[in-house]
Amino acid sequence: MSVETISTSSAEFSPMGLSPASQEGLNTPHDPRLRAMQWRDLVGVTRMQVVVEPLLPAAWLAASLATAALGHYLLALGLSFMFFLTGLRLIHNAFHGALGLSRRGTEIVLWVMSMVILGSMHAVRFTHLTHHRLNLTKEDVEGRHAQMPGWRALLNGPYFTLLMHMTALRHGGRRLGVTVAAQLLVNAICIALIFRFGRWDALRYHVIAMGVGHCLTAFFAVWTVHHHCDRSHYIARTLRNRIMNAVTFNMFLHIEHHLFPLVPTCHLNELSRRIDRVAPELKTRIVF
Repeated sequence: MSVETISTSSAEFSPMGLSPASQEGLNTPHDPRLRAMQWRDLVGVTRMQVVVEPLLPAAWLAASLATAALGHYLLALGLSFMFFLTGLRLIHNAFHGALGLSRRGTEIVLWVMSMVILGSMHAVRFTHLTHHRLNLTKEDVEGRHAQMPGWRALLNGPYFTLLMHMTALRHGGRRLGVTVAAQLLVNAICIALIFRFGRWDALRYHVIAMGVGHCLTAFFAVWTVHHHCDRSHYIARTLRNRIMNAVTFNMFLHIEHHLFPLVPTCHLNELSRRIDRVAPELKTRIVF
C-alpha cells in the first residue's frame, strides 16, 4: 500500500462527517477523512533524531553482549529482545526511507544490520514493501501469517524467515538476488568463524539469540498487528497504552504506519492522535 494513496490537505475535518454505518464500508486508504488530514509535517526528522535512531539498537546490543560476557544469560536475553525490537524499528524506517539519510546512507544501515541482526535485510525489505502493496491478499507472503491461528504463526516462525529470503531470491530480480546472496554468504562465514575459532562466548550467544528472534518474528511482527483484520477498513491494529507504547518504542502503532509509511516511528504517537480525531473507530482494533 503506497503512501501516495493518501493525499494531504490543510483543511480541518470533523470526525462526525460520516455515520458508523458508512464508516464500516470504507476503504480506509481512500477514506476522505484521512485524505483531508495533515500528515506531511510529520515526515521530517531532526539531526538529533537521525543520530538517536541507530544509537537505540547499538546501546541495547552493547548491553546484551556485556551481560552475556559476564555469564548472565537470562538477563542478556531480555536485553537482546530489546535490541531486536529497536533493530527492527531502525530497519523498518530504513525500508521506507524514513531515517532522514541519503539513499547510500540507508543502504549502509541495511548492510550493517544484516550483519548484526543476521539475515538479509534487503530480502526482508522486498517482502515488506510487497506486504504494503498487497496487504493481506493471497500474494502477500508476509501478511498471510496473520490469517493463521496465533499458535500456528508461532510454530511457523522458522519457515517464515526462510520464506522471506526465498521470495526475494525468486521474485526480486537479479540485482537484489546478488545482494541477498552476498549478505547470506557473509553471515554464514561470520557464524562459522565464531563457532569454530571464536573465543568469546558472548558472540556465540548473540548468534543463537538472533536465531530465536527471527523465529518469533512471524508472531510478534505480523500476527499480533494484523490478526482478525481485513483488506479494506481495519487493515491493521494499533496500541493506545502509553506505557506499552513507550516500552515497545511505538512499534505497535501499526495501522498508523500502514496508512502513512513515510512517517518515521518517532512521530507515530502524534499521527495516532490525528487519526483518532478524524477516524476514531480505527483505534478499536488493539494489539493487546
